[in-house]
Amino acid sequence: MAGRLLLRRVRRMNGEEVDLVVEKGRIAEILPAGTAEAGGCRVWETPGAYVSSGWIDMHVHAFPAFDPYGDEIDEIGVKQGVTTIVDAGSCGADRIAELAESGRRAATRLLAFLNISHIGLQRIDELADMEWINRARLLLAVSKHPGFIVGLKARISRSVVKENGLEPLHAAVQLSEETGLPLMVHIGSGPPDIREVIPLLRRRDIITHYLNGKSNNLFDGAGQPLEVLKEAVLRGVHLDVGHGTASFSFEVAEAARRSGVHPDTISSDIYRGNRLHGPVFSLAHVLTKFLALGYSLEETVARVTTQAADWLGRPELGEIRTGGEANLTLFRVKDELAELVDSEGTRRLGRQIIEAMGVFVDGRFIECEIRPEAGD
Repeated sequence: MAGRLLLRRVRRMNGEEVDLVVEKGRIAEILPAGTAEAGGCRVWETPGAYVSSGWIDMHVHAFPAFDPYGDEIDEIGVKQGVTTIVDAGSCGADRIAELAESGRRAATRLLAFLNISHIGLQRIDELADMEWINRARLLLAVSKHPGFIVGLKARISRSVVKENGLEPLHAAVQLSEETGLPLMVHIGSGPPDIREVIPLLRRRDIITHYLNGKSNNLFDGAGQPLEVLKEAVLRGVHLDVGHGTASFSFEVAEAARRSGVHPDTISSDIYRGNRLHGPVFSLAHVLTKFLALGYSLEETVARVTTQAADWLGRPELGEIRTGGEANLTLFRVKDELAELVDSEGTRRLGRQIIEAMGVFVDGRFIECEIRPEAGD
């Protein structure tokens, strides 16, 4: 959609209603609701619609060549109300150039964590052989894709590292220090024990799947955070949800909220299988679960906008300001009962549903595909 677009009577996250005029891909005016002149504008108006800066999903898998952990970029991006996705280590040095090229052809903004294994998710035990961590290839890949690669990714769980234990994580930390890129660490079943993994992480490193319900998780039997988690939070380690097929537990999330151990970012860990068949479906569906947990709409959306943008070092992606780029997500909140299911099969009843309606990105307005999900 080209030309001038008037988003009439849209509600910002502070509750204020405004008219927002977009022209040539930038925000031309932000005016009191109902005061903007419609002349020469295409008008978009939906009662009760919200506008935020474009949603950012910090953990997706967007390289469809890798099965089962892959999907088409725009299917998990703009079609679901997400303007920026960050591929979480689908590709290592061997195929990161292909991922970057596919991003240039997509409407969704694509960034990536580089898997420390040069084979990436070509197989799902990519750290079972230390020979697959190739320093020279990794450094070359990082040098060729500045800005696109935002960090390194290491999946540190039993099925991935096999008999190598903590050795791949030590290698990852060394590569992180050499490149200056932070590290995203997937946690899951042990060994290695979670109490050995977390102390190796530093400020701005990311723990993804921190609300998983596996036996090797970050909370004790009474639902209290382990000391290594509390110490990591004090060091500035970043906590990311990474819902996924097997990595989000309502019980753990409830314990975390009671203990004040809140997510820094909410991400989906979405790929084709859990998009089509659940339990993820979409980033909006994951956000709906956080409303059901008792988080406010404003703090929930902040975890996929301003807080994600700040971690990326691109605060402009979390802004809505006159003269700035129009990077926007439009959505609504429906007062409607929905049965929500976590990765353990545990169910909770939500009373509100977040539904993405459209995005404005790269000078284009794109309406979302509204698809039925669990509970609809």
